[in-house]
Amino acid sequence: MKDTHIRTQPEPANSRKSGPGAFFMDLAIYLSVIFLVREIYFESLNFLVNGLFWSFTGLAVAAWRMKVRGVTWTELGLCKPTNLKKLATVTAMTLGMAIGSIIIFSMLKDQFGWNLSPDTSNEAAVSKFGNLENNWLLFFSIIPVIWLESFLEEILDRGFMMNWIERMFSSTLFATVVAVILQAAIFGFRHSNDFSERSITVGLIGLGMGLGYVLFGRNLWPLILAHCVLNTMSMLDRVG
Repeated sequence: MKDTHIRTQPEPANSRKSGPGAFFMDLAIYLSVIFLVREIYFESLNFLVNGLFWSFTGLAVAAWRMKVRGVTWTELGLCKPTNLKKLATVTAMTLGMAIGSIIIFSMLKDQFGWNLSPDTSNEAAVSKFGNLENNWLLFFSIIPVIWLESFLEEILDRGFMMNWIERMFSSTLFATVVAVILQAAIFGFRHSNDFSERSITVGLIGLGMGLGYVLFGRNLWPLILAHCVLNTMSMLDRVG
């Protein structure tokens, strides 16, 4: 594998004119919207539809700020992979980092007896998606939506948010390290809204995805595929 060192994100000419303060303002707007919009819940619609509403709202805000700064999705990594073998390899490595970090956390948690709120994602999934146990019809009906949500999360959390954090610090190596950690923390908290096993676990997934993004060429497709695989595995676990 080549390109296994951390790369800072080069800034297009238009974004350089904006300055760190402009990207900070964009992030403040974006984060305010994605957290506040979750207070809106249409009771007549199921959780998946509400989730897509939240994600597409975030996408609209991100696209708006990208247009203002003259940044395209291609620049952020939403471009066609040039080598399918490399795509598969990077996807597997990113997936391995995410899963490996969760395994290490589980070992440390048990060894040191950390007192954290338990992960109630299985119970939450029943209320969100319905009872998936032995229900393959339900599984196949919702998995395309799960994949779409995985796609949106990667282009927004790793594509938009991570790059904006970097540019807020003028795209230095320090900014890249901060961006990887900060986006993972926000990603975890957004899925749980507390400090618990679930928020840490999801945050570690975000950390693995962020590392995969900066270490292996800043292409979003390996992250998207790895995210889809993780969510599919999670849903299959509930079916079985």
